[in-house]
Amino acid sequence: MGPRPSDHRQATTGRWTTILATVLLTLLMPVNAGAQLFDFDSAPLHTSLPIDQTVGTLTAHLSATGQGFSIQYANTMGFTPAGFGGLCIYPNSVFQADLLISFSQALTEFSILYAPQELGCDDSAIMRVTASMNGVPRGTATTTAPAPGTWPTGTLSYSDLSGFNEVVIHYDRAPLCTDRGPIFMADNMNVTVSTTSVPMMGPGGPTCVVAPNPFRTTTQVRIGLTHSEPLTVTVHDASGRLVRTLAHGMPLAAGETSIEWDGRDDLGQGVGGGVYFCRILSERGTRMTPVILRR
Repeated sequence: MGPRPSDHRQATTGRWTTILATVLLTLLMPVNAGAQLFDFDSAPLHTSLPIDQTVGTLTAHLSATGQGFSIQYANTMGFTPAGFGGLCIYPNSVFQADLLISFSQALTEFSILYAPQELGCDDSAIMRVTASMNGVPRGTATTTAPAPGTWPTGTLSYSDLSGFNEVVIHYDRAPLCTDRGPIFMADNMNVTVSTTSVPMMGPGGPTCVVAPNPFRTTTQVRIGLTHSEPLTVTVHDASGRLVRTLAHGMPLAAGETSIEWDGRDDLGQGVGGGVYFCRILSERGTRMTPVILRR
């Protein structure tokens, strides 16, 4: 008995999904975008974090701890710190809050302009940036404003050629002067995207099975790990556009973990039918699995 027509269709579908996965993987590789400036002037005014900002192909997700930050005019207090302009990241309260930023691609360089609340101090607060890659710490750096005074301006920077995609901006230590609150403003974030491609997952890396596949309402992304490690799990459309983040730097235990995708994007809206790709990113590489949604 010769091969059935359904066998031929399945084989053809398998070849095309493999080709599409290869093409999409190329689209998702970090590219040398050079220095990218986020000035926040296009951010939604008076909106509290979290927000997303995109420059070119790079998206920054900004969130915060405590009572957080919002997007305000740089001259809200009646003056503008040196180097600031337009809109900026502004503290929501007089209580300390950390600024958390994650990026859609790995970086090698990061800097941000900041101004701590100091009212005529003779010294300045110590600010700290801590970087990580998918939840795995990379390193940290500190700085103080070079010319202390009233809301002085400094640049907090970090660089690492091995790559990082998350930073935390932290008010680390107050100045000797006590006429201040542990808060800061921020503006003009400069980053450089890594030129190093993320390799395909090798033997021993996380496995991925999506079932049911195709699906109509919900499907399960089943991830197998030989040992505990943090993973980022995302869904992309056929053009490479990020559709849904299912896990971001989430530490998963050894064994099998199942994560549900309900066919919606990050805004909670249903997406159209078609071929999508589930991407698993770890420090050992990336794995792409085609997913077919039928509407």
